Amino acid sequence: MAEINWEEPYCGEGNNCFRLGTDHEGNAFIAVLGQEDRHLTDSREALQQMIRDIKAGKADHLL
Repeated sequence: MAEINWEEPYCGEGNNCFRLGTDHEGNAFIAVLGQEDRHLTDSREALQQMIRDIKAGKADHLL
């Protein structure tokens, strides 16, 4: 497995922190801070689309 380059954690209220990462093979990763060994993996394009959808309000019903 390629090395994952993790971004700084994104933390919300209550200390809920998530990390996003990528590798040089075009994969994207999402993990809970401190549990990076238990990550979700998909393509970088899928991560980009998820971020665009969240910014467009498609996940607002979860708030």
